[in-house]
Amino acid sequence: MTYEEKLNELLELNLSDRGFSLWKAIKEILPDIWEKPTSSTGKYHKKQDGSIPSIAGHTFEMLNAGIKLLRMFNIKENTSDADTLLLGIVLHDSLKYGKDGFRKHTDNKHDRLAGDMIKANRNTFTKLLTEDQCNTLEESVRFHSGRWSSDVDKNEEFSFKDYEPQTFFIHILDMLSTADVLKTNFKE
Repeated sequence: MTYEEKLNELLELNLSDRGFSLWKAIKEILPDIWEKPTSSTGKYHKKQDGSIPSIAGHTFEMLNAGIKLLRMFNIKENTSDADTLLLGIVLHDSLKYGKDGFRKHTDNKHDRLAGDMIKANRNTFTKLLTEDQCNTLEESVRFHSGRWSSDVDKNEEFSFKDYEPQTFFIHILDMLSTADVLKTNFKE
């Protein structure tokens, strides 16, 4: 089983039925970058053995940890609240190689691209999520890079106090994976 298959398995078990149906439809439209490295230069995301994980491997680590910590937010699996958080995790790097996925190097504005994608498809997302959940989903994807997010005003001091807790959580999961401190028992 690959990380991509394992990722889909976790989503099927933890998203609502409607959430998983939406994920399957979104996945068909997204560029197929799951096996590309999280760092195109090899400078970031290094594992202890020096390897660079795939987008699927990195996202799987985050999703696996995120599911285990849903209770932190008093969120139950298979609910629209779980859909909001888990879709945020799985979509956070979905456009890391650009809208079509054909860039040679990762796009440092991928957070903006993915946030804009959610915003442009808001009518679809609001068939599953409330307005507030939609706002949280968009924000958590758009600002998952924290102070390095491309939509952060560089002339103002950045603070997560101005954002939803889920946004900070996805950023933390991303940073923990990048620093190679998220562990799973799954090996591809």
